[in-house]
Amino acid sequence: MSTFPKESHPQDHSAASPRVYAVGPELHSNGGAHFRVWAPACKAVAVVLGQEATQASHSIRHALDPEEDGYFSAFVPAAAAGMTYRFELGTGAFPDPASRFQPEGPHGPSQLVDNLAFPWTDHDWKGVSKEGQIIYEMHLGTFTPEGTWAAAAAQLPELARLGITLLEIMPVADFPGRRGWGYDGVDLFAPTRLYGKPDDMRAFVNEAHRLGIGVMLDVVYNHLGPNGNYLGQYSKYYFHHKRVSEWGDALNFDGEHCGPVREFFCSNAEYWIREFHLDGLRLDATQQIFDDSEEHILRELARRAREAAGSRTIYLVAEDETQSSKLARSPSKDGYGLDSIWNDDFHHSAVVALTGRREAYFTDYRGWAQEFIASAKWGFLYQGQYYQWQKKRRGTPCLDLEPWNFVTFLQNHDQVANSLWGQRIHNMANRGALRALTALLLLGPNTPMLFQGQEFASSSRFLYFTDHDADLAACIGEGRVKFLEQFPGIATEKARAVLSDPQSDDTFKKCHLDFSERQKNEEMYRLHQDLIHLRKNDPLFGKVRRGEYDGAPLGRSALVLRCFGKEQNDRLLIVNYGPAMDFDPAPEPLLAPVAGGSWHLHWSSEDPSYGGGGTPAFESEENWIVPAMSAVVLIPSKS
Repeated sequence: MSTFPKESHPQDHSAASPRVYAVGPELHSNGGAHFRVWAPACKAVAVVLGQEATQASHSIRHALDPEEDGYFSAFVPAAAAGMTYRFELGTGAFPDPASRFQPEGPHGPSQLVDNLAFPWTDHDWKGVSKEGQIIYEMHLGTFTPEGTWAAAAAQLPELARLGITLLEIMPVADFPGRRGWGYDGVDLFAPTRLYGKPDDMRAFVNEAHRLGIGVMLDVVYNHLGPNGNYLGQYSKYYFHHKRVSEWGDALNFDGEHCGPVREFFCSNAEYWIREFHLDGLRLDATQQIFDDSEEHILRELARRAREAAGSRTIYLVAEDETQSSKLARSPSKDGYGLDSIWNDDFHHSAVVALTGRREAYFTDYRGWAQEFIASAKWGFLYQGQYYQWQKKRRGTPCLDLEPWNFVTFLQNHDQVANSLWGQRIHNMANRGALRALTALLLLGPNTPMLFQGQEFASSSRFLYFTDHDADLAACIGEGRVKFLEQFPGIATEKARAVLSDPQSDDTFKKCHLDFSERQKNEEMYRLHQDLIHLRKNDPLFGKVRRGEYDGAPLGRSALVLRCFGKEQNDRLLIVNYGPAMDFDPAPEPLLAPVAGGSWHLHWSSEDPSYGGGGTPAFESEENWIVPAMSAVVLIPSKS
């Protein structure tokens, strides 16, 4: 029996039936479509349908009826799937703000899409839980040379074999140009035509579910892109003109006439979950979502997204620069009800540990073992302490949260691109130390995330790329250079001269993955496969709750994590990303063997199959010898 609610199919109404979403076109099974748009700036609105959608001789014009609160709507019997249309306002004809597809891009006409046409086969799919996930961040345009849903779907069996449980797809809401990261989307309900048609996206999700992989979408609810955004033609109230975000006027979630704006974005969250069977959302830069309402928009959005999922479980994660713990608390504890938050602190400590560079926003990190222990036990390192780089306190207390409430990573799209060359961390780090911290990432208690290609040490860069008109491109390029100048090395004239041009097609092509490197770099690929397999199959790694594990530093660059199992079936993870050390004496209780037993080497990052140099015995009568640049898993061996 399907776990998807019946209301996921808006076409199954008669013309008089209630709508599923507040805005957008909804096709009906017996023909025709119902249109609804919020346009309080307009005295009259008409929908113009047809092949041209702007020429009266080739189109059908149908006036929409005014409603209260600035909405206009009408049922149009002549409307059918595949037809294009625009809304005719007093100022011209424009695409639908809630268009389901823009075949010619954001400036072209909208197209009616039959959301019932796709033959779903994932009726037994139950969704994904907040625990046990191994996330993989993916940019559709660069994941494969073709840059399509179909090409990416062909790689899903290999991702399943690797052990990935949840894909995080970077934004796909349509945006202008031939390429982009997706964070300047302007048609939030329309999957970009660059990667295929809406049903191609559905086919990708359907195939992922067949292989046991969930799919969540990165969504941007803090701003819209500067080009192709026609919301202002419909209403000036979409934006809060007394509040400014990093990208201009903030979206209006609590000001005058904010109700329809809130409804627009909540409907969008429901739409992705319901119509595309998605397993969750990653919310971009939530610190730039401002709302003083009684119910914060993020709490409402989370609640409605879960309602849209019906009996399925979905996963909601935030990127939040302020590290606000209330995001991951339940509403019953005055939280917003999300599942997890990206943990930049872990990443920043790892980069300092692996490269030694402590500049810009890496200033407040030392890369010491104590930081990794604190991150594993308590999530964020900064929970209200003074943060020198920002010259203010950062974060809020989160000692009550569980380890899976924090997503940790060594790479993500932003952090790889925030460098002079857009290089991966393996190009800047000692391979042994990187293997050791990869073990910490994948066997530690927090939710791990990989960035596309990380698993096989991809040689592909990930750079900032765009395709805007000349004036806008110059402005955005200058802004990008200014942002990177916080790094003293990039701020030099020579460094700026070699920064990649975001507008260049060559910049974009440098970011495409080469899957032949799975074989070329098989040692790194095998390392990730084995660690993920160990995490998924071991009774403790990745499954312990707060209080079921502990950790301690063994030196500035060495640490131990101990997971406490039933019947003393404990696990030790020892990580040393620095020089070899003799831990003698060893006055650390976490190293003590279980009663009547000793420790047995179960796994080592220095296994020759990973390119390592082999692992000598750790524990001896002379206490502990911890090899350089290595990580090991020890399990009890009863005498």
